[in-house]
Amino acid sequence: MPFKTIKFNVLDHLKTKKKQIAYLSAALDEDDPSFIATAIGDVAKARGISSFAAETGLSREAIYKSFRPGGNPTLETMNKALKPLGLRLALAVSTAA
Repeated sequence: MPFKTIKFNVLDHLKTKKKQIAYLSAALDEDDPSFIATAIGDVAKARGISSFAAETGLSREAIYKSFRPGGNPTLETMNKALKPLGLRLALAVSTAA
């Protein structure tokens, strides 16, 4: 009997603010700037791009451009995107030598 598969859509798993924050935390653990930008874009899509734009003060175009694979958002754009989630960028001491 063949397996039935369905296409995975991360947006189906980002319905709550708590899940969105957990997803972003996991993305940061990957230490891949492109993946982090993409993860923020996924959260923006889950919240609704128009709503996210209104919450952040960013334009829809800036969101699409910055938070996609290969996107390169500025620190200012990152801060604006994280603020509605109650998050901010911070420095932490690395455990790696």
